[in-house]
Amino acid sequence: MVSPAADLVLYNANVLTLDTTCPKGELIAIKDGRIVNISTNRALKEFTSKKTKVIDCHGKTVVPGFNDAHLHLLAFAESLLTLNLGLDSVRSISDIKNKIRRLSQNLPPGSWIRAGGYNEFYLEEKRHPTRWDLDQATTSHPVKLTHRSGHAHVLNSMALALTGISRETPEPPGGMIERDLDTGEPNGLLFGMDNYLARFIPPLSDTELTQGIKLANQELLARGITSIQDASPRNDLTRWRLFQQWKSQRLLSPRTTMLLGLEAFHQFPTLNSTPRIGGDHLQLGAVKIMIDETRGHLNPPQIELNQKVLTIHRSGFQVAFHAVEETTIEAACTALEYALANSPCSDHRHRIEHCSICPPKIVKRLASLNVIVVTQPSFIYYNGDRYLQTVSQDQLKYLYPMASLIKAGIKVAASSDCPVVPPDPPKGIYAAVSRMTQTGQSILPEERVSSLQALQLYTESAAYACFQENIKGTIAPGKLADLVILNNDPTKMALEQTRKLEVEITIIGGEIAWSKPSNSGYKVPPP
Repeated sequence: MVSPAADLVLYNANVLTLDTTCPKGELIAIKDGRIVNISTNRALKEFTSKKTKVIDCHGKTVVPGFNDAHLHLLAFAESLLTLNLGLDSVRSISDIKNKIRRLSQNLPPGSWIRAGGYNEFYLEEKRHPTRWDLDQATTSHPVKLTHRSGHAHVLNSMALALTGISRETPEPPGGMIERDLDTGEPNGLLFGMDNYLARFIPPLSDTELTQGIKLANQELLARGITSIQDASPRNDLTRWRLFQQWKSQRLLSPRTTMLLGLEAFHQFPTLNSTPRIGGDHLQLGAVKIMIDETRGHLNPPQIELNQKVLTIHRSGFQVAFHAVEETTIEAACTALEYALANSPCSDHRHRIEHCSICPPKIVKRLASLNVIVVTQPSFIYYNGDRYLQTVSQDQLKYLYPMASLIKAGIKVAASSDCPVVPPDPPKGIYAAVSRMTQTGQSILPEERVSSLQALQLYTESAAYACFQENIKGTIAPGKLADLVILNNDPTKMALEQTRKLEVEITIIGGEIAWSKPSNSGYKVPPP
């Protein structure tokens, strides 16, 4: 039987399929956006015609496209347009003031100044900026700084006035206003108040947002990311329509799963009958619930959390818990136990996002609940030096225990939480297999995972986390042709060399979505 000619063939490749039935190959044939065959180089003529596009991979490694299972696309787009206060840009609060002062000189009075990415740990002063620091830069412009985590902001006096935050302002649910201990006056530092601020601070213009999405799209493609799962707690019907618009305008290439914010859960009239709305390029995912202890107590309270989770669970949707500390993870477990006792379901795939401090007793509890953990290996690399100095030894020994979670039979998916850290799966793979920080310090080397396991975190497991393992996550006939060509084989690289893993070509649906400019050796078809 003659095989039909493919639209695209990758050959002379080291194909890591992550499919146990056919782990390796040399050739991938693609037609109509899907994989039709994995074979050896001898099958090249079998799948090619005059119209077939062919890429000679020169022995380079092909893996399934990377899937970032937890990021924040709009925040990432905004971060690419705002003043950068990251480690490579500022070293002190004085540097921050100087940057804001220079920017303000070119803006009309009253214009909002947005800046982000600062990390107080790396500033000379070892503290957050305050309203009074920012007032020294400008009193004619409202200023909002966003912490690298995205969960804290600093406003100057003008911005505080415009957002109605004063000595008399009570803390909103889940939020905290840091105040001067003597006067009670807000010092400008706000925690967990993103939703509150969004009511007063004007969003990016349509033109700015479009520009930011274009920049974010290119960054994602350059890192081999063919699928994303947007975990923003403010995702709602308006965001859903924005994603639809970006998809229709071809501004956003990676396939997208949009998690829903809790408040938006009832905005979608068909939720109860169709748990997974959308198609291959855009679909709804889990419902996000934030659990925190910002003000010293559980928010939301356990009884309220139990009821919210049961409602979502009964609707057929996943719950994605933002849970970092032991107590919040345990609260999520308690809520899940309550939901499953009242409405049993074996394949619920509820998720814990972050799961940062996870001792063995919680690992065991998570395993018993068949929960998915969506973690951030890159945090070890980018934040590890800070962890070593600021996290107590009692907690440090349980920090991101990926190997323990996997050994317990828990499905673990990987993500970046971008823009908290860059959306860079190769760097995450390095962090997962090495447990090394940027400066070369080791954090819990016993929690290292194999290179193959690290690849699975960003591919098969990430697809499983949003019920898409049947169409993506491994390289197999019938699956979407979302692929990445790497400069090396991570399963054969020496540990220290894994840090140099890079993306050469990104393919989505059988189309070249991005190619490294220096790839002159590849026979890449023109766009």
